[in-house]
Amino acid sequence: PSLCRVAMCVGKCSRIVGPCLLVLGTLSVAANILLLFPGWALKYLAEGHISKHAKAMPGIWGGGIAVLLAATHITAVGWRCTGCSDCGTRRNAFISAVLSKLALLGAAACFVLSGVGLTNGPLCFYNASEHGHGHGTLWGYPFLDAGSQELDARTENYLHDRHTWSICLEPAGVVAWNVVLFSLLLLVSATEMVLASLQILNGCLGCLCGFCEGK
Repeated sequence: PSLCRVAMCVGKCSRIVGPCLLVLGTLSVAANILLLFPGWALKYLAEGHISKHAKAMPGIWGGGIAVLLAATHITAVGWRCTGCSDCGTRRNAFISAVLSKLALLGAAACFVLSGVGLTNGPLCFYNASEHGHGHGTLWGYPFLDAGSQELDARTENYLHDRHTWSICLEPAGVVAWNVVLFSLLLLVSATEMVLASLQILNGCLGCLCGFCEGK
């Protein structure tokens, strides 16, 4: 009876974790796609004036595809096993655990790259001469191009002082765009890591007990 109760909990957990990961993976893909079109404009992507961490697309392949693959399998198996039918539960539980590990790695990569992207700030067109970075206007990372001794202070200032965001002339509102979407990717990927870790444990329990109570 105790094994049956564990198996039932494993199945219920899968039916909760799977759909949650589906939603989070979709959000991750959407957020990264939006990062490629600052201010809803298409021309900056065509011109190559997009942050390198946005172009790396961690929210698509890391927090997105890797998580969605696991989420699809977890959701399908969780609901297929409703009613305790014979559905190859231990084999599916093993596959679920493996896919969840891949999802965990993908979400972790997304978390790290999004954090770096948030810290470095956006690529934008700014007046370098006004801020002691050079002469004239140019495309670059104004919150990163300062000297190494000033980097920590400038990054902290950029994240906490919205008055510094006006340094970027183009694309319009790119700093807020960058901060909001990379922060969303951080939050989503952190949640994905928690759920993927839970599903790894869940999958290991499923290998021992199955997803369902039994026939």
